[in-house]
Amino acid sequence: ANVLASSRLWRKIAQEKAAANPDIATDYFYVDNTAMQLVVNPAQFDVIVTTNLFGDILSDEGAVISGSIGLLPSASMGTGTALYEPIHGSAPDIMGQNLANPLGTILSAAMMCRHSLDLPQVADAIEKAVEQVLVDGYRTGDIYREGLKRVGTTEMAQAVIERL
Repeated sequence: ANVLASSRLWRKIAQEKAAANPDIATDYFYVDNTAMQLVVNPAQFDVIVTTNLFGDILSDEGAVISGSIGLLPSASMGTGTALYEPIHGSAPDIMGQNLANPLGTILSAAMMCRHSLDLPQVADAIEKAVEQVLVDGYRTGDIYREGLKRVGTTEMAQAVIERL
C-alpha cells in the first residue's frame, strides 16, 4: 500500500477508517501479495477494500478461483449509497442469446437485501436457493461440466426462483 504516491494516501485514509472502527480486523497487503494470497489462501479474506484499479484486477483473479466470472456479485459502497452488480458487467457480446450466467446478478441482489435494505432473511433465502440450484447440478455454459444439466440464462434464473 505504499508503492505508488496514491497508495500512500489510500493507506492513510484506510488507517483513519480502521482506527474509527476498532471492531473490524484490518490487515494491509501489497497488491501483488494480495494476488498471491488469493490463490494460496483465499479463505483468509472476508472483504478486500482497495482502489478500483486493484479491485478490478483482484476480482477477476477471484473469479478464476470460483470457477467463473459469472458467479460473482459485487458492491461499490459509500456513505448512504451503494451500487450492486455482477463483476462481469453487462456482457453485450452475448446479449439476447440466453448464454449469460445470471447467478452473479442474483447474488448481487442478495447483497443489496443484506447490506442496503436490512433484509438478511431474504438474502439468506436467495443465497440458499442459488446453492441448491448448483447442488442440483444446474450449470450455464461458463461452469458446465460433463454429467451436469446445461441450462441457459432464463432456465437458471427460473430454477433459482423455484427454490425460493
